[in-house]
Amino acid sequence: MSQVKLHPTQMAATVVLACAALSSHAATVKLMVHVDSLVADNSVAIAPLNVAFHDGSYPGFQIGDVASPELISIAELGAGVQWHDNLTAHYPSIVHGRVGGILTPGQSASETFTLDTNQNRYFNYAAMVVPSNDFFLGNAGSTANALFDAAGHLQISSITVKARDLWDAGSEVFDPATAAFIAGSNAVLRAPQNSVIAHNFAEFSAYNGLTTAAGYTFHSGLTADQDVYRISLSVAPVPEPQTYALMLAGLATVGALARRRRAT
Repeated sequence: MSQVKLHPTQMAATVVLACAALSSHAATVKLMVHVDSLVADNSVAIAPLNVAFHDGSYPGFQIGDVASPELISIAELGAGVQWHDNLTAHYPSIVHGRVGGILTPGQSASETFTLDTNQNRYFNYAAMVVPSNDFFLGNAGSTANALFDAAGHLQISSITVKARDLWDAGSEVFDPATAAFIAGSNAVLRAPQNSVIAHNFAEFSAYNGLTTAAGYTFHSGLTADQDVYRISLSVAPVPEPQTYALMLAGLATVGALARRRRAT
């Protein structure tokens, strides 16, 4: 029987490819979150996207709820410091962080997170939408966005937020003088609205004609079916220690074969 003889470099390449295939089943992955503003010039801007990857235990929010202090820290202030502090204190397995800075129309940003596909299977996100007093985008509930299946395969490659999906936290009275992202406003001053979370995009038009903190004259231009924001998701496997060990063993074998071939 004839045998196919591989050059040592071909053997090495074969070993590397085999190890890469094995590592694709690893439970640890690098997830890149890329965000794009899809609105027209002079329309809304999006504060940094606050993200959380969890096992389904994080409660999230529902339409009709009274906004929690943690959610208000996103909807009114953008950075969501209380939201992140709460996750750190009560959900130790959650991976959370922020993507980008404030995105004006047409801008984009990316961030990468290291996740366990079992412990960090579900995805929640929220970001303030400005100019506003307490408007935000985000997903209700806790398990609507299952990123990974039981085998660790990514199931969601993108999420598009339309204008009709935008939320009003119901926590602060509408007032351009205290709205975030309006030039000359004082967002620290606020009047409690004492209402509940509801969908609302039409009220953005009330800011039309005002100058934004970015220097452009605001014009909402939003319609219900208009795309506002896109979240794109992609993964790359992270080789586990045993994969590296297998790769080193394979390369050592290739080296030994190469030395035997030279001796022969």
